[in-house]
Parts: sequence; structure tokens; C-alpha cells
Amino acid sequence: MSNIGNLKRTDAPMAIPMRLVASLLAGLILCVLLVSFRPFQPASTAIAGGGGDLVNQLGFGALGGVSILAMIVLADPRRLLSLASPLWVVMFGFVFLSTLVAVDPGAAQRAVIFTIIGVLCVVAVLALPPDMDGFSLALIIAATAVLVLSYVGLVVVPDLAKHTAGEIESEHAGLWRGIFAHKNVAGPVMASFAFAGIYLIRRDWRKSGAAILVFALVFVAHTGSKTSTALVPMVILLVMVPGLFGLRILTALLIVAALAVFFCFTIGTLFFPPLHDLLVQMGADATFTGRTSIWQFGLEKLRETPWRGYGLESFWEAAVVRQAENPYYLDWDVRGIVHAHNGYLDIAIAMGVPALICAMVVLVVLPLVDYVRTLRKRENIFLSDFLMMCLTFSLMNAFLESFFFRRADPVWLIVVMACFGLRMTARVPLQSRS
Repeated sequence: MSNIGNLKRTDAPMAIPMRLVASLLAGLILCVLLVSFRPFQPASTAIAGGGGDLVNQLGFGALGGVSILAMIVLADPRRLLSLASPLWVVMFGFVFLSTLVAVDPGAAQRAVIFTIIGVLCVVAVLALPPDMDGFSLALIIAATAVLVLSYVGLVVVPDLAKHTAGEIESEHAGLWRGIFAHKNVAGPVMASFAFAGIYLIRRDWRKSGAAILVFALVFVAHTGSKTSTALVPMVILLVMVPGLFGLRILTALLIVAALAVFFCFTIGTLFFPPLHDLLVQMGADATFTGRTSIWQFGLEKLRETPWRGYGLESFWEAAVVRQAENPYYLDWDVRGIVHAHNGYLDIAIAMGVPALICAMVVLVVLPLVDYVRTLRKRENIFLSDFLMMCLTFSLMNAFLESFFFRRADPVWLIVVMACFGLRMTARVPLQSRS
């Protein structure tokens, strides 16, 4: 006769702890955000992160629904409350208003919806793990997925995982981009994984941290991006050295100074000609591969409507650009450019100067204040240093690339994670199971 009725509680199948479920779910969400539903899709054929094709619409819509449901069921309400930010609501007010003057308001509003879904998913990644061991596990899952897929792609589908001579930018042939659409996306994401490796090592997850750090740095070097390669060690020194001595205010001041220098020696050369002359005398490319022509054209058009801009995702595809007379006085014909190659300028062009000011507050000022105010607890300090490295890198890179408020762009989502994560480190004591 069966003795099922005599089974003890310890004889039942082992249940998965809810804390592990929450951490694995956070890792899955972050993994999908970074890998996307269409990996290995070159920029020449890629459909911008979520709005224009059914796979992305359904995929990111479902991911947003899962994230919201998971936060309702599994997230700590106090941590969720700490992530709320009134100024981010104001910022998205500017984003929505910009859709009203867009060339295609419907398409622009769909872009806003997908941008908000991306932000909600990132908030879920931060809010779901019950402790920093869970968050570290989520990081490892996402980093491993991206790195393995990217390195395997170099062998299995090299024409997709590398730039080729048959593309518009044939000069990039042979440079690595992995699962991403372009090397300028792969570089910043891999740089962030390098920072994640340092974070894991500091938390005594040495083997996994060291592996992620090494493989990410190797990938960054093979993207051929001089900016990314130079910025990684610079950002590490800028954040880590003063931080080791508890000089977080000094770190914030150094970051502000570095951003000011980047402004002066990039788009600032159009405002201060002596700086342009200095770059020429130093033998540097004072055009930044033709970017100064794009910036000059964009600034000229911005002066015509500085308060409201031209609408979200509208300017570079609009008739004001496409049907403009050939700007013969510029080094480049900018009429086929897809963005300004300067994130700050693109915000102003799309939404106006007031929106740019608001963006500078939510993307630069508030995160630096939160970094300085980080609670003096081990896990809070480690996490804030990691996130500040990611944010500092992205803010500097934004002087040469454009990714702010770009739906599900991986670099933009890392910026969002850094901004909201720094709010959390300044408000909630973070725990470790160990």
C-alpha cells in the first residue's frame, strides 16, 4: 500500500525561493533589453528600437507588461518609491509635447510609448532583486548573454558581427559590433560591462567579475572606437580614485570639469574658434570626422525655432533637411544624416532649449547630487561607483554620438539605469545576503 500520506514536508519537491525568482526575472529583462528581439541586425537594415515592426512592438509591449506585473508582485514598495522622480515626469512632459509638432505625430507618440516602456523595464531591473547579490546575478546573466552571443557571432556570422566593406561606412570594415547594429553601440555597452566587472570584483565575485572585465575590454578594443578605448581608463580613474578616499564631492566636481572640457573641445569649437585652431595645431581632426558640419547645420536650424524644436524624431528626416539646398559652405552634405552625432544638440533640435535645460538637470545634476549623497554603506557605495562610471562614460560619449530618449537603444537604457540607480543608492540602504 502506498505511503504517500506519510511523506514529510522535507520530502516534497524543493521550491524555488522567491528572491531567486525575482533576481532571475530581473536578469531576463535586462538581457532582453540589451540583446533585443532582433540581434545581429546592421544599422543599414535595423528598425529603430521598437516602433516600426511587429516583432518589436509585440516583444517590447509584452516585456513592459511582465515588468509592471513583476514589480506589483515582487518589488519592495519602499525601493519603488525611492525611484520616483517628479523632474523625470516633467522631462517626459517635454518629450510628449515635442510629438505635437513632429512631422508624423502618431509615429512620434508611438516612439514615446516605447521609450516609457524601456524606462519601466529598467526600473524593474533595479527594483526586483531583493539584495545586491540578486542584482549582481542579473548583471552576470545579461553580460554573459551579450558577450557569448557577440563572440560566437564573430565566428558563426562574421558578416553580421563585424562591419563589412559593402556597407555605407566601408571604412569600418573588420571592426567588431557583435549583436549590435553598430560599433558605436557595441563600444559603450561593452565599456559598461567592463565597469560591471570591476563592481563584481569589489563585491568579491572575483572570477565572474574578472572574466566579464577582460572579455569586455578586449571587445571594446576591437570596435576600433578611439573614444571608447580612451574613455574607459579615464572614467575608471576619474570615479574610483577620489572615491577610494571618500572624496565623492571631488569626484562630482571632476566629472563636471571633464564634461566642460569635452564640450569646449567638441561642439564648443564652433562657439570658440581659438579652440578649433588649437586642435589643428595639435594635429587632431578638428572636424571630428565631419561632425562639425552636422553641428553647424543643426545649430543654424535651431536658431529658427529654439523654444519648441522640430519634434521628436522629425528634424533629420523632415523636408527642412532633406529638401534643403546643398550647404556648399560645409565640408559634408548633411542632408542624408540620421542624427546630429551629439546627443545634447539632438535634444535641443527635437524639443527646444527649455527641454535641453531640463534634460541636463535629470541626466547630469540630479545624478551627481545623488552620487554625493550616497548612503555610507558598503553596497550603496559599490553600486553608486559602478553606475557613476556608466553614466560618466555615456555623458562624455554623447558629445560625439546621439542616443538620448531613443526608445530601446541599449546605451540610452544604461543611462536610465544609472540615473535611477543613483537615486536608489542615495535613499535606500542596500543589503547583501553575504
